[in-house]
Amino acid sequence: MSHYEAPIREPLVLGDKSYHDITEDIAKPIEGKANKNWYIAFYISLAAMLWGFGCIFYTVGTGIGVWGLSKNIGWAWDITNFVWWVGIGHAGTLISAVLLLFRQKWRMAINRSAEAMTIFAVFQAGLFPIIHMGRPWNAYWVLPLPNQFGSLWVNFNSPLLWDVFAISTYLSVSLVFWWTGLLPDFAMIRDRAVKPFQKKIYALLRCRSNLFRICNGTNLIRYNEKGYKYGGIYYTFTCGVYEHCNYLNRWDSCCSICN
Repeated sequence: MSHYEAPIREPLVLGDKSYHDITEDIAKPIEGKANKNWYIAFYISLAAMLWGFGCIFYTVGTGIGVWGLSKNIGWAWDITNFVWWVGIGHAGTLISAVLLLFRQKWRMAINRSAEAMTIFAVFQAGLFPIIHMGRPWNAYWVLPLPNQFGSLWVNFNSPLLWDVFAISTYLSVSLVFWWTGLLPDFAMIRDRAVKPFQKKIYALLRCRSNLFRICNGTNLIRYNEKGYKYGGIYYTFTCGVYEHCNYLNRWDSCCSICN
């Protein structure tokens, strides 16, 4: 039996489906086997990834001058990609967090894809400042960690260090926001899992701490409230990262003019 729908409101789910039918549709891609189209998309993505790794190895081996860097151009091709991927991440934030804050229920059809797109975009954006260093194996030097060089410390006035804090903070908030939205699905898949190993994995993802014990009906209000709070924090950090990217562009332009 399907749930009650107000006559003045258009249904969000078409086809007169019950909650059981919706649960089956959600769990089908995970519990079922991948079809031919999935494997085609997977191998295309795998080929693109291998080609990307080849480009990275070539850049590191040859030098970042292949990007067009010179004494007058401080960032060149990588800052373009950095800002582009951050922009893709912002698009996912606007789709998910802003629609959540405005309580647009239709966002539920696309919010998981938008949040996953944001996380993927942030990972990609974080690659370019690391490769820009020329020695990516020393990337940990930009972290304020105790080291064997005595009084050597990071330069907090460097925009490169600002990239580290901006990207890491943006990634952390994005992961928490994405994971919190998946908690009900993790609980549902855990209850449907047949193998003990799968149950343990989804139970671990679902987390049993008191802070996130919100996947039952009695705590649904708390769950929604947390979602609104995380959405507000999420959007605030997004605006901060956006302003950081704008400052980098202005900084790069000033350096080019001065040189």
